[in-house]
Amino acid sequence: MVRAVRRSPGKTAIRFGARDWTYQQLDQAAARVSGALAQWGLRLATASRLGKNSDAYVLLWLACLRSGLIHVPVNFSMTHAEAEYIVTQSGANAIFADPALAERVEGLPCRVSGTLHGGGDRDILSAAAHGTAMPVPADLADDTPAQILYTSGTTSAPKGAVLTHRALLAEYMSTIAACDVRASDYSLAALPLYHSAQMHVFLMPLLLSGGTTLIADSPEASFCLRTIHEEGITSFFAPPTVWIALLRHADFEPARLGTLTKAYYGASIMPVPVLLELQSRLPALRFYNCYGQSEIGPLATVLGPDEHAERPASAGRPVLNVETRIFDEKMNDVAPGTLGEIVHRSPQLLTEYWDKPEQTTEAFAGGWFHSGDLGYMDEAGYLYVVDRIKDVINSGGVLVSSREVEECLYTHPAVAEVAVFALSHPKWVEAVTACVVIKRGATASEAALIAHARSALAPFKVPKRVVFVADLPRNTAGKLLKRKLREDYAALFGEGAGSTVA
Repeated sequence: MVRAVRRSPGKTAIRFGARDWTYQQLDQAAARVSGALAQWGLRLATASRLGKNSDAYVLLWLACLRSGLIHVPVNFSMTHAEAEYIVTQSGANAIFADPALAERVEGLPCRVSGTLHGGGDRDILSAAAHGTAMPVPADLADDTPAQILYTSGTTSAPKGAVLTHRALLAEYMSTIAACDVRASDYSLAALPLYHSAQMHVFLMPLLLSGGTTLIADSPEASFCLRTIHEEGITSFFAPPTVWIALLRHADFEPARLGTLTKAYYGASIMPVPVLLELQSRLPALRFYNCYGQSEIGPLATVLGPDEHAERPASAGRPVLNVETRIFDEKMNDVAPGTLGEIVHRSPQLLTEYWDKPEQTTEAFAGGWFHSGDLGYMDEAGYLYVVDRIKDVINSGGVLVSSREVEECLYTHPAVAEVAVFALSHPKWVEAVTACVVIKRGATASEAALIAHARSALAPFKVPKRVVFVADLPRNTAGKLLKRKLREDYAALFGEGAGSTVA
């Protein structure tokens, strides 16, 4: 960030609430927080933090980078037990939290505890104003771990991906090149900063490039729509679930989003029908599909705006510092158009899963990082992500992509959102099951949606049941929690399977 500070010291770097920080102010404040961390006894340590988006959140992250401390973000929606698992597993000896979340961290096994803002003996925002600045250590090496980033844990206990300074810088350079990040960008950061996409694909690359970020603590649809209009936001990232919420909101008016020039989506697969509707409603907006995962910093491939017309279902091609292939079960390359596991080699990758050598060895089997995603490449090297391997449905011995079924159901005019998943079935092994949210003012029956699917899909891909819900479960980063749906409807094909759909 030194380059941006020297080039534009008086330009606003970040905004939060009523507080604006110029690049020079942000740099000086991070130096003061770094000095406070040292005064509190944190040297070559691991510091965790639990809090919603704020300027103090960013200051602690930047101070950890300057100090050589390992930063451990904790999802603010976690229970005390879940937070304790991450703090204990990472060996964190410090925890900083929002005052409103104090009960989540009470009693955690940390030598130092403090607040991100709100005052107190060890308060990050206070330290930013009154602390003694500390310079960057001369011996800080680029292979020093910068962050332990825990996976979302939607299918199992979270694993801590260790990312070095070198890995993150490689990822930032890839992002700046592939996502057309410019100093003129004014970005709204409404998704959680504990999530790698919002922090490492958007906030940090824009800080390095000299742009401005408005930090918000919620991606609530009416707030985002109003803020984009009133602030003149030019750049916005959201997962598909948030873009769908914006599109379906009563306040969605394309004329009020005229300043928005760059629209980024990722974190999960965007349904093509939704993408096409967004493009038709916002024809001047340039869309970027950003695919990857936490372990690679997280950006692996990008589909740029000029590539969307020909390949709207593609996740694009590998970014600057990433090599991507498709392997079969024996780790051999497959032919174009053939399904296999998506694997990567890159300086952006994690060095290890923290204190999990067996999982690390398994993830890097054959010298490539195994993503756990199923996909294929076309002749031109464009990647198509079909599904998470764990989300593929085994229907009577035939594999079904949940994404393909979702894409079909999204073409029904009454469907606002849909999630397709597998449930145990006494005859079919796993039954294709769909949870559907209906658009405002629309109606549809289970029989109608099944008939719609049957008209476009092979019989074994058609949902055995459709469940209507008011909303789909998702984590604070906007990812759909299919594990939660599998748990909630586990008995759907057991006793009472013939009952009326809720």
